Amino acid sequence: MRNISPQRHRETEKIAEEKIRKKTLAGNLNAAGFRFGIVASRFNEFITDRLLRSAYDALLRSGAQEKDITIVRVPGSFEIPSAARTLAETRKYDAIICLGCLLRGDTAHYDVIVNEVTRGIGQSAQETGVPHAFGVLTCETLEQAIDRAGLKMGNKGFEAALSAVEMANLKKAIGIQHSALRKTQKGTHSIKKRKR
Repeated sequence: MRNISPQRHRETEKIAEEKIRKKTLAGNLNAAGFRFGIVASRFNEFITDRLLRSAYDALLRSGAQEKDITIVRVPGSFEIPSAARTLAETRKYDAIICLGCLLRGDTAHYDVIVNEVTRGIGQSAQETGVPHAFGVLTCETLEQAIDRAGLKMGNKGFEAALSAVEMANLKKAIGIQHSALRKTQKGTHSIKKRKR
């Protein structure tokens, strides 16, 4: 490979960066016009209520209307995937926000529940095609959970809601690009037929 001057290298990097930026699809944080489902566990309610309030606040701050937000309360985190999937399958929601709090205890129960909740939420998102934001805290101690529900580490409910907004926008952007591509392909196909 030939040597490239540092100046030429910077120039080509800038060109590549600009091309990548133009080709990149990304969601934004505008929730206007989207519908959201929030599934929140009642178990460890002291924590999950903080997550829920922050998620709701994030949606409103991002432009969502109150009428476009549905809140479903479930007994514990284990029930979150089932409720999330039920909401997603209605096709009424652009994204689902899953909120819960699991604290490690003295038995293996914690590990089993964490794995099942994580797998269930991921599987629901993949199989329904509706984005699911993961706002289920998996903490060693109550102090860690408190920190992640609004103290030292921000609020993971707020962050999950922003992820849901961004993913709803991204899904829409991908759909628009896919539709435009299909129209272009149909137009090209029609031109080829006429030429024959």
